[in-house]
Amino acid sequence: MNRRHAMAAMTAWAALPAAAPAATAVTAGDLRDDIAILRQALALHPGLYRYASPREVAERIDRLEQVFLAARSIEARYLALSRFLATIRCGHSYCNFFNQSDAAARTLFDRPTRLPFRFEWIGGRMIVTDASAADLPAGSEVVTVNGLPAGRMLEALIGYARADGHNDAKRIALLGVSGSDRIEYFDVFHGLVFGAPRDGVHRLDVRMPDGRERTVAAPAIGLAQRQARMAIPAERGDRPAWTWSMGADGIAVLTMPDWALYDSAWDWRAWLDERLGTLGGARGLIVDLRANEGGLDCGDALLARLSDQPIVDPRERRLVRFTRTPEAIRPHLDTWDHSFHSLGVGARPVGNGFLQLVGDRGEDVIAPVGPRITVPVAALIGPVNSSATFQFAQKARRTGLVRLFGETSGGNRRGINGGCFFFVRLPASGIEFDLPLIGYFPPGLPPDAGIEPDVRVLRSAADIAAGRDPAREAAAAWIRRA
Repeated sequence: MNRRHAMAAMTAWAALPAAAPAATAVTAGDLRDDIAILRQALALHPGLYRYASPREVAERIDRLEQVFLAARSIEARYLALSRFLATIRCGHSYCNFFNQSDAAARTLFDRPTRLPFRFEWIGGRMIVTDASAADLPAGSEVVTVNGLPAGRMLEALIGYARADGHNDAKRIALLGVSGSDRIEYFDVFHGLVFGAPRDGVHRLDVRMPDGRERTVAAPAIGLAQRQARMAIPAERGDRPAWTWSMGADGIAVLTMPDWALYDSAWDWRAWLDERLGTLGGARGLIVDLRANEGGLDCGDALLARLSDQPIVDPRERRLVRFTRTPEAIRPHLDTWDHSFHSLGVGARPVGNGFLQLVGDRGEDVIAPVGPRITVPVAALIGPVNSSATFQFAQKARRTGLVRLFGETSGGNRRGINGGCFFFVRLPASGIEFDLPLIGYFPPGLPPDAGIEPDVRVLRSAADIAAGRDPAREAAAAWIRRA
């Protein structure tokens, strides 16, 4: 389950009372109570000590408490808590933009500080992908923003970015602006750390695709303007979330930017089955997952059509760190399923404070579904893939049923945390953070890294300027040779 699952779940718990943002004059005692709630809540986190010792974590919480008490605004406390949560190195533990109270969200996120273009980071360079309101062609490099070198800005912000383990490629991908999220990670932390530009205008030193250098004045934009320019509509209702096209070369392209379809009225299974049924005379299929963080296990429906034998996937151990939640903090734990409060009841102790959930089998099985797809299938992956899409990449790589092209995935082969969540609300500061409850632990000690593609393909600024997609081109060339 990824962070967007929490967004979908909001409809289930929207009636719960939301904590109001703190009044200006909160007392030190109130803030200490927030930290006490945080300590007790984090004791439930299954991945708290995956990358740090109990002593290191305790010392970090002590430092957080000092900063929290000294801070004079919700913005400063939000930054302090976000930076601390990032040290857990869990891609599902953060102060979720979409779970804050309305008043806190207005204060923290609705700020006229945004750069008026989309971009991604390539080799530490800020490369424009869609100029939007700025007079910048795609492929331009923004060298400085308001006098600060772009690379130094990235260094200042990466400590606030969430990711699993030491997979920094995911952190860097989060700090681009893709146009796919209603609230972009970069926008939030760039605005809070650096504030509004002088006179509401960003001054940029830019290197154009042809090598010419310019200074550009780019008026800052607010949240509503950013959302109006989204590449992917925020609300779809029963409309398809994916696109399908068949090229003149007989290669079909399925673009799946999102699997977070928990509350969607769209019948994605029927839509997908109908299109997969047209592949009989095709040369192959390319599945583009690069913008897809995860959601439902939609990829299993594709894998089921590719194999004539059951796909047996060794299941990671699912571990929790509690039997029942402490009564003292239950009022501060929102969720969409209150059975989570007794998640560990009946679980089997396995040492080191962990309980293994009952009913865990030693393996998961994807049963074959006909008619079988016999054409070659390629998937395009990258650092955004960190939840269900990370797990799909893992299965695809292990089975060899799908050839992977692109860049290293997000997520982590050492295991991730998720499955069930509490939304922890700190009453004095008025800030929420997401708390995953199930830790997934593979056998042995796998690398602290994402999934490597079968064929590594990097995109350059020149590719962006020319409108080229080298990963898709490499996948199509492989299909034509197959």
